[in-house]
Amino acid sequence: MDRSSPSRSRRLVPVVAVAAAAALTLAGCASSHGGKKAEEAAQNASAGKANTPRMTVALVTHQAPGDTFWDTVRKGAEAAAAKDNVKLVYSADPNAGNQANLVQNAIDQKVDGIAVTLAKPDAMKSVIGRAEQSGIPVVGLNSGLSDWKRLGLLEFFGQDESVAGEAFGDKLNTTGAKKVVCVIQEQGNVGLTQRCDGVKKTFKGTTETLYVNGTDMPSVKSTITAKLKQDSSIDTVVTLGAPFALTAVQSVGDAGSKAKVATFDLNKDLVKAVHNGSIEFAVDQQPYLQGYLAVDALWLYKNNGNYSGGGVQPVLTGPAFVDKSNVDKVAEFAAKGTR
Repeated sequence: MDRSSPSRSRRLVPVVAVAAAAALTLAGCASSHGGKKAEEAAQNASAGKANTPRMTVALVTHQAPGDTFWDTVRKGAEAAAAKDNVKLVYSADPNAGNQANLVQNAIDQKVDGIAVTLAKPDAMKSVIGRAEQSGIPVVGLNSGLSDWKRLGLLEFFGQDESVAGEAFGDKLNTTGAKKVVCVIQEQGNVGLTQRCDGVKKTFKGTTETLYVNGTDMPSVKSTITAKLKQDSSIDTVVTLGAPFALTAVQSVGDAGSKAKVATFDLNKDLVKAVHNGSIEFAVDQQPYLQGYLAVDALWLYKNNGNYSGGGVQPVLTGPAFVDKSNVDKVAEFAAKGTR
């Protein structure tokens, strides 16, 4: 596959039509999620602003309502957009079909580049092929490390979820844990499944999987509480996102359990919980960096013909452990929303 120039066409996989569905238009998203915030961020950008022609980038994720992890991704993307003279248009839907429709919206609006997450890659295959047929470069971030090359994306920025899970399991072995429950908040999300599978692969104790409805936090709390009451031998709850970890701490208290909580991903409240000991440790995949690099990569490709990894290797942003030994160093950046 020749990617030596942005203007060179790339080999494309066959595509099929995706059924049309109602979705937010890019213009509607821009004022509240992209352009305005990016322009405001420019006032605080430490680097100079590019004087290249203004381009439009669509960032389309599988964010569920209320999931604060994506605030950090967007903050990084907005910082890069402000620096690069990019109009950033953000949209999201946890439903894979709806997310594909949002990508189609971006194609219809003739954006200059698309950054997309691949939580359910097969559902995105056709629409990504249409973007490439339209001459729109597509990069991946956060979810889809195992599938980005197969789908023909230019670059990928994120962590290897299997490697992160295996490192997590090794870390649990040092804590004295014997039985853990791994809580998956979105069934069918390949990245989340890879995390729990990785934990199970290296953890020397017993691992169970518990599925919860991540869009309904009261339900998450009650489901984890019920599991802990039903099985008092569980000594560690593993969650796959910061809001779910903080909710799991409440569940431990409600259940009268002595289980510890450890998690993937950070936010500023999670950092405080690691500091006070209610969370044992967290794995940080640096979502700010994922958003920043994805937008910046599209600018570099359009203006310089550059692409990271040569279209063969991903750019890894994690995993990195945060525990009591280093949480004070991370807290300063978490408070600013960059970790």
